[in-house]
Amino acid sequence: MKGFSTIAIHGHEHVDAYGSHVPPIYVSVVYEYVDQELGLAKFTDRGTNLKYGREENPTTRALERVISKLEGAEDALAFNSGMSAISTLFLCYLRPGDKVVVPMELYSSVFVLLDHLASKMNIRVVKVWPSAEAIVEAVDRSTSMIFIESMTNPTNKVIDLEYLSKSLDLEERTLLVVDNTFTTPVILKPIKYRARLVVHSMTKYFGGHNDVVGGVIAGYRKDIAELWEWRRLLGGILQPFEAYMVMRGVKTLEVRFEKHSNNAMAVAEYLAEHPKIEEVLYPGLSKNPYYSIARRIFEKPLFGGVVSFKIKGSYSDVVSFVNRLRVIKRSPSLGGTESLIVIPIKAGSQFIEPEHRQKLGITENLVRLSVGLEDVNDILEDLGRALNY
Repeated sequence: MKGFSTIAIHGHEHVDAYGSHVPPIYVSVVYEYVDQELGLAKFTDRGTNLKYGREENPTTRALERVISKLEGAEDALAFNSGMSAISTLFLCYLRPGDKVVVPMELYSSVFVLLDHLASKMNIRVVKVWPSAEAIVEAVDRSTSMIFIESMTNPTNKVIDLEYLSKSLDLEERTLLVVDNTFTTPVILKPIKYRARLVVHSMTKYFGGHNDVVGGVIAGYRKDIAELWEWRRLLGGILQPFEAYMVMRGVKTLEVRFEKHSNNAMAVAEYLAEHPKIEEVLYPGLSKNPYYSIARRIFEKPLFGGVVSFKIKGSYSDVVSFVNRLRVIKRSPSLGGTESLIVIPIKAGSQFIEPEHRQKLGITENLVRLSVGLEDVNDILEDLGRALNY
């Protein structure tokens, strides 16, 4: 199997006695020992024992096989949230005295987590401008990890992974971790650019319907084996019903992502010409400073479903605009069927340091729109009505 959607549909490799083409939801917590005297359970395809639901689950394992194939990885681990995946990753790999390089623009809960770990474990967190050049400059022999987003949240800056891969020693000494949530493997596979581990909030495009929470880490087999032990101890495995829901969502990931991207491009082009819009932040626009990087490293001319833009006026003007929307819902998250809008300084960016927010352009008049799968004319009409009030 080579085609993306073919893998998304059939890559689970599930086989059962009934010939089911859809992996069922295995709710059992316990599984039979094959050797009672030695206490040995059945082995999974990655050599772990299938004996207890905190460690392995057949439904969850089927999803992991799909995700690992889509990302071009050797294996994957599914977690009960994106932050569960990230926290497990940090606890597994970071040691006292380590230096972690991150861009100053990330989902701010990651910053809060790193700050807690820094105070408890004497980890040094270095925050730099979100560009490959700034990251390379900050990395030295004491750097144990680089954690980045493929496209930053919320201003959609695209980090040049090709430049990073050519400029840094990304073997054993420095671990490159890429959060690929905004771009998905439909258009970007960070492992091709020497990322050791790839993280997703599966709540977003993978699930795709705003009805399931989950996270995943994909990477090399030896790293996943180490992370598996930490997941077992911390209890962060994705539960079978949620795994089934995400697996169902992944089957339509490619067609949904294309629709999200096409709708978002239409929205970005409309807003770029609107007299009440100060700036549109979307890498699909040819005048965007990240357009050339995106075209070079993305596998398709698609740029995702998130469009951020600044409204001319005050914060109260922004709040009034958001409150006038009807089709677009006032809610966090992204990548689902519904169009959702937030004011970042009151949502996912609120814990970014104020001076960094200002430098990054995360201002009071910035809004982030996750463009959904509604008819694009209805989305445009909703935006126009709220802007022209």
